[in-house]
Amino acid sequence: MVNLSKDQTKALKSIIKWYTSENKPQYITLGGYAGTGKTTLIALIKEALINISKRNKKHIKIALCSYTGRATQNLKTKLKEEMVIKGTDTVSTIHGLIYDPIENSKGIIIGWRKKSEITADLIIIDEASMIDENIWIDLLSYNVPIIAVGDHGQLPPIKGSFNLMQDPQLKLENIHRQAANDPIIQISIAARKHGNVESGKFSDTVIKYSQDDYDYGEANVDLLENYTEDMLILCGYNSTRVKINQFIRSSLGFDTPEPQVGDRVICLRNNHLKSIYNGMLGTIASILAIDENIYSADINIDDTKNNYFGKIYAPQFNSTDPINFTKDRLKLGKADLFDFGYALTVHKAQGSQAKKVVLFEERFSKMSDDQWKRWLYTGITRAQSELYLFGK
Repeated sequence: MVNLSKDQTKALKSIIKWYTSENKPQYITLGGYAGTGKTTLIALIKEALINISKRNKKHIKIALCSYTGRATQNLKTKLKEEMVIKGTDTVSTIHGLIYDPIENSKGIIIGWRKKSEITADLIIIDEASMIDENIWIDLLSYNVPIIAVGDHGQLPPIKGSFNLMQDPQLKLENIHRQAANDPIIQISIAARKHGNVESGKFSDTVIKYSQDDYDYGEANVDLLENYTEDMLILCGYNSTRVKINQFIRSSLGFDTPEPQVGDRVICLRNNHLKSIYNGMLGTIASILAIDENIYSADINIDDTKNNYFGKIYAPQFNSTDPINFTKDRLKLGKADLFDFGYALTVHKAQGSQAKKVVLFEERFSKMSDDQWKRWLYTGITRAQSELYLFGK
């Protein structure tokens, strides 16, 4: 028997009432901070709605989805642990739910199109704070009821002013007792409320270093030299990201500044036709220089079944500045934007989690106090069990 908090109980009752109403709005939003039991509540909502449909002798097909492949896999794992996955359920990325691949005569995927319809009676979205306006419009177009669940303490989507989780209709803000003892949850609360985490050792694997600490430099060099793909290295400035990428590549034995087979890369711009999206990570499987501006590349995208194959823009690699589309559009052509993906900005890491996170605190001068709190909180909550913070 799950002991629900008051806000969980209220949210569960509100969502059941919403779904069973005849003239309900198409969607309802549920926000929850880290440690408030969002995934547990998703499982309980799903179970309650299935029981209601059985009593009414109606079948309900639920499509569960999330923005990134990694977040989708985390959701699937947690729901399996709760034993609420049914045979008719689907668990996928949002893109897998609503887009179809376009194949050429050789069976190679060359693009994606929006599906004309989907077979679902209800969509439940996890990590909904990641959704941009275009994808949200596509989701709404199916006229299927939607429960959107996300963390309203996180940063909004990377581009545009749309923010589905800015002021959710329902909120989970009480930290569960079992989560309250987690040092990552503890310092995430400090970040969210105060925008500051004091230096110190919170556990053997959760440590905040300040520049005054004698082992500050040794600790961050040791972590970076031992980079593995299940780590997230996070920072604020693009200049810092480029320097860390160069350091890690050198440590791994890459001896040229150009991208090579085996390099980790990150997508920097959406291409809906090829189903690649800002922040997706992958590993280069093959790469060939076409000219000074264009590579032809095959990239294994993390947590997806399909590889990316196409043209990517060479000058983007190791660049600290975003592409000037007015100046570079002729050279860029239809090439996609990727860069080295060993270190990421916190904005690009939204929707991702890793067992181990290394976070370099970097605040932009124009950041408001609220933006800084969201930045720090978002970075900290990418960590699942190990977190190493490096302050100024």
